Amino acid sequence: MVVGGKNWNIKLYDNKIMQYTKKILKNGLRVITVPMKDNPTVTVLVLVEAGSKYEEKRINGLSHFLEHMCFKGTAKRPTALEISSELDGLGSQHNAFTSQEYTGYYVKSSAKHFKKIFDVVSDIYLNATFSEAEIKKETGVIIEEINMYKDSPQRDVQDLIMELLYGDQPAGWGIVGEEKNILKMKQEDFVLYKKNHYLPEATTVVVAGQVKPEIVLKEVDKIFGKILVGCKVPKLKTIEKQVEPQVLIKFKKTDQTHFALAARSYNLFNENMPILSVLGGILGGGMSSRLFEKLRNQMGICYYVRAYNDSYTDHGFFQISAGVNNQRTGEALEAVLEECRKLKKQKVSDEELNKVKEFLIGNLKLSLESTDDIANFFGGQEILKHSIDSIEEKIKKIRSVTAEQVQNLAKDIFQNKKLNLAIIGPYKDKNKFLEILKF
Repeated sequence: MVVGGKNWNIKLYDNKIMQYTKKILKNGLRVITVPMKDNPTVTVLVLVEAGSKYEEKRINGLSHFLEHMCFKGTAKRPTALEISSELDGLGSQHNAFTSQEYTGYYVKSSAKHFKKIFDVVSDIYLNATFSEAEIKKETGVIIEEINMYKDSPQRDVQDLIMELLYGDQPAGWGIVGEEKNILKMKQEDFVLYKKNHYLPEATTVVVAGQVKPEIVLKEVDKIFGKILVGCKVPKLKTIEKQVEPQVLIKFKKTDQTHFALAARSYNLFNENMPILSVLGGILGGGMSSRLFEKLRNQMGICYYVRAYNDSYTDHGFFQISAGVNNQRTGEALEAVLEECRKLKKQKVSDEELNKVKEFLIGNLKLSLESTDDIANFFGGQEILKHSIDSIEEKIKKIRSVTAEQVQNLAKDIFQNKKLNLAIIGPYKDKNKFLEILKF
């Protein structure tokens, strides 16, 4: 394909559900375009390999803080109000997010505003000024966000299980950081971190919606094409050590106990990912799943219960979480562990296996109805793996999972030496939970 006199050498990927193009610029920046001629909207998503796992302890929380600061002003748009007013005036939706391994900035609007929203997203990503006055004001906002998460045990237990699994290393630290760190952050911290991480070779631009790939590439090349390659600072490899079950309790006077039960599994490059998805579906996917039926419908001791695998580039864990009656926490844990034991002892029936597969496949398709979800589907894979499984490929892998594979995987991960329990509630003694904690 020739655009503006340049040979872009775009590679076209096609499948029955969705077509996309991928281009890598000379400076290493990756561009994914997902054209959708029947969708009236467009989403521009910029992702960068910068998250809490790229931080030192002293600056833990900086990746997330920097994400906030990118919306506080650029040379072209000096104030947060100018940025938000321009985007609101286009009838757009915009936001950003930070995870352990990447940060994302996106705007979604009517397709006719593509060039305008692309200009805004690229501006906040590339040209944030990090005003000292704005840093000081935003410090208070970040601290209140930290307090909000701490006041929500359902959310806070997620940080607790990461701390238990990975301890005092980046994978075990909270993404938003601690208040003492936030209060010490200065302008030079933001400038240096951005210099070390916000680089073209670590960036993926995704555009999904009613837009042509050649138009996208022209805009990307105009703004990002001349940015020089840097020297990306890598993240530390996550170290996993465990020989017996572990429990971490956070005492809190609550009306309900929230727990996360986790078994170490595999990183996201592992071929067992589809099997783990099916395992999660069997235990906690939908209102007919085993744990929902057992804990909520039969025992009546919880409102929510979930089971899913959470994988990163160099580690992963399978998690079961729930909020249960304080007086019946031990009973709930016993019931959860018993359902895990059953999967080790008995193969799943063909009927249940097929039901779960259809549930997962149906929900995958339902999760890709809007351009922002589609941008995240393609961009999330590219930024982490530098490769993309199409929707059809993911469906094929789920359909190929067998009952024997599910049983073998359950035997592999549901072991005492891989078992961890994080719990928030009115408890101080972890020994009574350690007595329960065995497969």
